[in-house]
Amino acid sequence: MTADPAALAPRPAPSGAGAWLAGARPRTLPAAVVPVAVGTAVAHAAGRVTWWHAALALVVALAMQVGTNYANDYSDGVRGTDEARVGPVRLVAGGIATPRAVKRAAIATFAVGAAAGLVLSIATSPWLLAAGAASIAAGWLYTGGPRPYGYIGLGEVFVFVFFGLVATVGTAYVASGELTALAVVAAVPVGLLAVALLVVNNLRDIPTDTRSGKRTLAVALGDPVTRRSYAGVVALAVALAAVVALFRPYALLGLLAAVVAVRPARVVLGGASGRELVAALQMTGALQIAFGALLTLGIAL
Repeated sequence: MTADPAALAPRPAPSGAGAWLAGARPRTLPAAVVPVAVGTAVAHAAGRVTWWHAALALVVALAMQVGTNYANDYSDGVRGTDEARVGPVRLVAGGIATPRAVKRAAIATFAVGAAAGLVLSIATSPWLLAAGAASIAAGWLYTGGPRPYGYIGLGEVFVFVFFGLVATVGTAYVASGELTALAVVAAVPVGLLAVALLVVNNLRDIPTDTRSGKRTLAVALGDPVTRRSYAGVVALAVALAAVVALFRPYALLGLLAAVVAVRPARVVLGGASGRELVAALQMTGALQIAFGALLTLGIAL
């Protein structure tokens, strides 16, 4: 049987609003939504949820994610490190939008998040201003600035901190007004699954990142170790639902996500490369959604 040439042909580049939507990388948005959902469930467990605070926390999280995606598109595009990469649409490297326009989109999106965060800080605590400023700086400097930390193997650390600890604990705090041990414990598996998304993304890009001089953790560790690291991070994240259950017994529901974790782990450990890893990235996003939904339900019950 021969492959259908139409199926193998490259898809036409999107244009107009579709291009900007694709450039926002909507498949990465679970990394923003899940910590807010889990943090809100933690606030519910504490007996108090200020829902408009939680809604603004979601706006902040989404704006930080999309702003970071645009900022990365801009910075990688002007550095030339996105020219031969497989994966989501690149606005600058693909010639779909000018670097100036993408930079403006990143700044505008960060500004939306900053405005929502300012309202939250006025309503809750001025300390949130520092967390917001740090989040914006982390989003921009991942691939931007004179020494981007994403190019020296620190991306996973910052993803764990900001899309795990800061987003989950921060949401729980603004929604309930309390800092609790449950919020911190629940934030750990959330952060680990956000890391898993980055690990499989960087695994896919090892060949092109190596050629362009982008030394991600995946490049430093090499292909085989990165594959095992992905499986280990995913397994640990799901297993940690049992630790959260020490505070909220129904959090054991999170263990059911192991069923969803099997397929992407097999794909990654089986040696998939290129576009096959794009599929693994999508499956990891589905795992993040499934685990987040189950953990949110378990904590809230």
